[in-house]
Amino acid sequence: MQKSKTLKGLLAASAVVAMFSAVGVQAQAPASAAQGSAASQAASGATLSAGDEKAIKDMAQANINEIAAAKIALSKAQSSNVKAFAQKMIEDHGSALTKVQTVAQQKGVALPTEPDAKHKAMATKLEEQSGSEFDKMYMENAGTKDHKMVLSELQSDAKNITDPDVKALAEAHTPVVEQHLKSAQEMSM
Repeated sequence: MQKSKTLKGLLAASAVVAMFSAVGVQAQAPASAAQGSAASQAASGATLSAGDEKAIKDMAQANINEIAAAKIALSKAQSSNVKAFAQKMIEDHGSALTKVQTVAQQKGVALPTEPDAKHKAMATKLEEQSGSEFDKMYMENAGTKDHKMVLSELQSDAKNITDPDVKALAEAHTPVVEQHLKSAQEMSM
């Protein structure tokens, strides 16, 4: 019964991500147009507000952190459910990161490229674990705690976002993060 609920949750998350991915694909401009847009924006002197820049950097960092932890889980997790969750994190956060990078490039914002110090330390701890202890630590940290933190950041950042492109990213990310958190919590029960 629990596996069924978890799988249903993952399927629901997949549907939400697929929906946003389709919208994102339609909304993306060809690379030359994106570069032209970034160049014209730079030429006009338009820059993002501090709140918008923080929000886009936060989104990038969250995606990078989740992908890194999930890659470790794919190789170390014992449970097939944990491996399935990790694969879903790589797919969903990889897609989200691509969208964030596209908007950041258009807006002239330099993004982080690796996990932050906190998540590097967590990765080291995860690498030291194995079996069910690994599964538990991964799901508690990357699954539940990180998604709670990211959801809180998204909601906090959203209050300060003025740029419509950055706002659209935050609005697209929020339900996906909520679904990931729900799936992680169901697996922990």
